[in-house]
Amino acid sequence: MASVYIPVQGTEEEVRVALDQLPHDASDILDILKAEQAPLHLWLIIAREYFKQGKIDQFRQILEEGSGPEIDEYYADVKYERIAILNALGAFHTFSGKVERAPQKEAHFKEATQYYNRASRIDETEPSTWIGKGQLCVAKGELQMASDSFKIVLDEDGNNFPALLGQASVYFLMGETEQQHKRSLEHYRNSLDLYKRALRVYSNCPAAVRLGVAFCRYKLGQVEKARQAFQRVLQLDPENVDALVALAIMDLQTNEASGIRRGMEKMRRAFEIYPYCTLALNHLANHYFFTGQHFVVEQLTETALSSSNHGLLKSHAYYNLARSYHSKGDIETAGRYYLASVKEISKPQDFVLPYIGLGQIQLKFGDLKASLASFEKVLEVHPENCESLKAIGHIHAKSGENEKAIETFKKVTRIDPKDHQAFVELGELLVESDWAAAMEYLKTARNLLKKAGEDVPVELLNGIGLLHFEKGEFEMAEQCFKEALGDGLWVSIMGGKLGSSVINLSVQYKDQSFFHQLEEEGVPLELHANKVTTLFNYARLLEELHDTVRASLFYRLIIFKYPGYIDAYLRLAAIAKERNNVQLSIELIGDALKIDDKYPNALSMLGSLELQSDETWLTAKERFRVAKEATKGDAYSLLQLGNWNYFAANRPEKKAPKFEATHREKAMELYQSHVLKHHRGNMFAANGIGILYAEKAKWDIAKELFTQVHEAASGSIFVHMPDVWINLAHIYFAQGHFQQAVKMYQNCLRKFFYNTDATILLYLARTHYEAEQWQDCRKTLLRAIHLAPSNYLLRFNVGVSMQKFSASTLQKIKRTVDEVRATVTELQNAIRVFSLLSVASTYHSHGFDERKIETHVEYCKHLLDAAKVHRDAAEQAEQQNKQKMEVARQIALAEEARRRAEEQRKFQLERRREEDELKQVKQQEEHFERVKEQWKTSSNTPGKRKDRSKHEDEEGGSEKRRRKGSRRRKDQKTKTQYGEEEDEYRDEPEADDDYANMSRDNDGDNSEKAPDHLLAAAGLEDSDAEDDMGQHQSAIERKRRAWSESEDDEPGQRPVQPSPGANDLSE
Repeated sequence: MASVYIPVQGTEEEVRVALDQLPHDASDILDILKAEQAPLHLWLIIAREYFKQGKIDQFRQILEEGSGPEIDEYYADVKYERIAILNALGAFHTFSGKVERAPQKEAHFKEATQYYNRASRIDETEPSTWIGKGQLCVAKGELQMASDSFKIVLDEDGNNFPALLGQASVYFLMGETEQQHKRSLEHYRNSLDLYKRALRVYSNCPAAVRLGVAFCRYKLGQVEKARQAFQRVLQLDPENVDALVALAIMDLQTNEASGIRRGMEKMRRAFEIYPYCTLALNHLANHYFFTGQHFVVEQLTETALSSSNHGLLKSHAYYNLARSYHSKGDIETAGRYYLASVKEISKPQDFVLPYIGLGQIQLKFGDLKASLASFEKVLEVHPENCESLKAIGHIHAKSGENEKAIETFKKVTRIDPKDHQAFVELGELLVESDWAAAMEYLKTARNLLKKAGEDVPVELLNGIGLLHFEKGEFEMAEQCFKEALGDGLWVSIMGGKLGSSVINLSVQYKDQSFFHQLEEEGVPLELHANKVTTLFNYARLLEELHDTVRASLFYRLIIFKYPGYIDAYLRLAAIAKERNNVQLSIELIGDALKIDDKYPNALSMLGSLELQSDETWLTAKERFRVAKEATKGDAYSLLQLGNWNYFAANRPEKKAPKFEATHREKAMELYQSHVLKHHRGNMFAANGIGILYAEKAKWDIAKELFTQVHEAASGSIFVHMPDVWINLAHIYFAQGHFQQAVKMYQNCLRKFFYNTDATILLYLARTHYEAEQWQDCRKTLLRAIHLAPSNYLLRFNVGVSMQKFSASTLQKIKRTVDEVRATVTELQNAIRVFSLLSVASTYHSHGFDERKIETHVEYCKHLLDAAKVHRDAAEQAEQQNKQKMEVARQIALAEEARRRAEEQRKFQLERRREEDELKQVKQQEEHFERVKEQWKTSSNTPGKRKDRSKHEDEEGGSEKRRRKGSRRRKDQKTKTQYGEEEDEYRDEPEADDDYANMSRDNDGDNSEKAPDHLLAAAGLEDSDAEDDMGQHQSAIERKRRAWSESEDDEPGQRPVQPSPGANDLSE
């Protein structure tokens, strides 16, 4: 039993105080300590014992008395014990500040600072004081100041164990707060090094010191070494709860069944050792949450909350409790606990998960602003958290801030390109503004799901199909709808595998016996609820493809499985209306109204049908009024009321002008003040206003309105407004812009009616007629007659167009014979058409005046007689022109033949001249080779030159004379030969001159330059000339004789006379 002994002042006696029996009232002990003036270290021992027993007030009372002014004055010479007491108080307030909340936290930190400053004034070099200050800075989060305090101690004593531990903990916390990964790892390495130094300094330290080594290893990614360090802690201290919990967490993180079992076993062991370990309780609660044992979760978290005052641990406990209620669907309770968890932490960086749960709860209750703030807190800690970003994007979308929502979801796709949900959200947001981008995003989401091996949701495929549908890409839309629907009755219907009964029963829109028969035959008719909309869209696609048989079957299947689907009734009614079965259409709309008698779409559709009947057009107004009341002033119902007023103003029966103007003003008011005021993009209202302005002849205003509506309607396949095309064409026609009117009519025909509407063809023919394009008018009317053969008005118009074409052709000053012939043919056809109409009007009433038709016939006959005269004259003129053209053609052919003969003659002459030149060059080359061979032979016999020199001198004169005579004979012969050639080509001056010039040039070259060139090239210089200069005359004679002999061998070749430079060359 531990005891302390207080010496009695003035004696040798001591007062024994048992530490385990300290009085509850510390005043008794204080009286003894003061009376006996006990050493200060005894004050510190007794205060520490009170602290161990949990008697904090007594602990503080003793230390505060021990640090009072009186004690300081009395024990002025005792420094260490006074510093120890002050540091103990500082450490106590530091610990209290860590576990308390503000403002108590700040008060404790302030007290601790004061005590440490007092200790420093006693001895500013005391290491324990600096260590205490470092711990205070760590508690306050001032890590750099803490590091500086510990460094002051380590600079003086590098092996100070508490300072080493403090500095190691500072580096570890720096690593926790550091954002850059590399610098964080560097801090963890520094911390590990300091923990190792501390162990080397004090190897017998408590086992808990090794926890620092283990945690550093774990943060550095050295999992196995960390595990070994935790196990070493357990070897030294088998009941170390922190090591058990850490090993348990590492086992749980393996996500393997065996590891989870080992981890839970360690958690239970830690719980058994210390049932109030909040960390173990929280992890156990987390485990049981995932196993679905919510009752256990609630018990564990309540125990954790009651056993700890640590804010972060309590926040974890509240979070586990809130998450449990959230999963059970108790949203309100979960929201309260999420909020409590958030309040336990000072900043999101400490524990961010409760902000996510709180944001979800707030979003569920529609508190968009608070939810946005919660998720932004998450982004402060994790700026790239995709789930929070998607939640923020969803909040922006619900708030109408589409641009911010789009940008947020784009950021998600950049962070995680495999997040298909973000691409889906982007596609849905961009549907109305950017069709191409929306399609790209939805397709990307589909591809990501397929690559991941996941099923593509029906909703996603339906969305892609609708985008293709809007763009007019019907094949792609059909593929998407089929993929979304999968197998079912619709596959058999599209494949025609149900036999002929499908076609027979499809026209019976209200007959469901077909599907009852299929059920009796065992054909499955399942239609899941999430596929109803897709099947409806598929049926709409078939309508656009004019496959109304299969479309009606799909609508009937929807009605058979879901009788309350009103839109299916309305689509069947629309199909019946297109087939001019108005009565059946009205019956189907009545069936829809039986389900909901105030369904606005059904009421508006019924009113539109009644408006077309002379008997029920007045009741249509009541239908539109009820639809307006049902939708509380919906734009469509107001628009229908405006249409009704316009229709009433243009009724064919007689009425007062004031009545007509009143209806037009009412229609303008409904279009402009009611519809466009609240729906500025309503194209139908703008079209109605344009019509009213056009009827007032305000063409420019009407044109501007129709142009804007036309541009807006061209971008969507779901907006069918052929009227605006026709109205705009009417405006062009009224303004005299016939070419633009023709284009508009043609585009409308092609886009909406597949070139099969006789009325629009009549409009087009009238435009051609006014533009005096008679042939185009006739062709257009013939197309219309092909579509409406019983319309005799079209035939009359054809006859008039033929008549106008013929008259205009005959009025031309210049016309071709083909035009005149075509005029004759057209007049004959016009006479036949008018005659046919005259006969038809005798038996049937078509509204034609017989006298007017007879007038047209007589006029056409008169034109025909005149046209025949013009035709004969034109044919005669054409025959004369043909004869003139034939004569000119023959002359041109003769001239071409003469020109070709001349060119051939010149070509032959040029070729012959080139052959002669080549022959001459060849002869010169052969002569050169022979001379070269002769001189080679003469150079091989040098010994005979001296013997022959005298003889050569004697005969030199006679040989020279013979050479001159021979040369003269050869020159004459050559001149005679070239003279004959010149006589032969004397008829061509230019060619003869060129050839003569070339001959003269060749003669000059041969007479002057040839010897020098030939001797130099052949190397004919005497080789003995250098040895015997006195014999050079004999060498010259031998050369002359060799030239003379070679010239005698070729009598036909012109002799080459030695040039004046020959002797110089020899010398």
